[in-house]
Amino acid sequence: MTNNFVIVIHGGAEDKTREDIGPEKEAGYRKGLAEALEAGWNILNNGGSAVEAVEAAVRSLEDNSLFNAGRGGALTIDGEHEFDAAIMDGKTLKAGSVAGVKSVKNPITLARTIMERSEHVIISGEGAKAFAEKENLELIANDNYFTTAEKVEELEKEKQHKQEEVTKDTVGAVALDKNGNLAAATSTGGLTGQHKGRIGDSPLIGCGTYANNEVCAVSCTGDGESIIRAVIAHEVYALMKYKGLPVAEAARQAREMYHDKIEKDRNLIAIDPAGNIALEYETKLMFRGYRKGNNAPFIAIWED
Repeated sequence: MTNNFVIVIHGGAEDKTREDIGPEKEAGYRKGLAEALEAGWNILNNGGSAVEAVEAAVRSLEDNSLFNAGRGGALTIDGEHEFDAAIMDGKTLKAGSVAGVKSVKNPITLARTIMERSEHVIISGEGAKAFAEKENLELIANDNYFTTAEKVEELEKEKQHKQEEVTKDTVGAVALDKNGNLAAATSTGGLTGQHKGRIGDSPLIGCGTYANNEVCAVSCTGDGESIIRAVIAHEVYALMKYKGLPVAEAARQAREMYHDKIEKDRNLIAIDPAGNIALEYETKLMFRGYRKGNNAPFIAIWED
């Protein structure tokens, strides 16, 4: 057992300025990131697993209405919530994910339950909800719990084609525990105004989420279709495993891969077995943070 433990989180990446967000909301984002980081770090510090840590961090972000996952998630074109989430254990290469599920308070916990108590990797829609009910996970009867006035306003603007920046944020975490195990977790409310049944990159293993103890753990955010087509999370893994690139360089190259054919932004966090991290983004901001061992936590939004 070692004290070389690390957790890295993201709360999405956007093309917004300080003026767009404002100081009050920025303070809320920083507080939310700090709380999520602490939730995961406490587990690692007490000898818990990387899987437990990334789930705890993502649950915290799902419960915070500022972030596009769980409470505060984006609305589909029909004004509904459909959540995607995934988690992967780098030690066992087991993974669980959920797509297009409604009413489940914490989709990331459902994804972990699928990983640990099901023979499947991905369960979607009503089947995912039924699995959550069978496993006695917390469901929310009133969908107003998930809905915020901001997301309703964004949907109306999107319907009128007045929305400059469509909500597409994702939250995620990667971690290295004291036993040298890696894990990754990702959760999202999807795109504002997305078609009913649309599934993004977050629940697709190798696209938005991936972990392997030998190489890296990755969680992505950005344009889901772009991330899927470029298979970003696995691209980081492949560049590290087969070209021997360090995690930061692999993350940069993966982000830029096929940009001549596949447009729109791709952003990610990653970690390697030595605890080296990557925070790679091409938007104006990325809600992000990390904490290594007993060092002070790092929280940032802007490039500077």
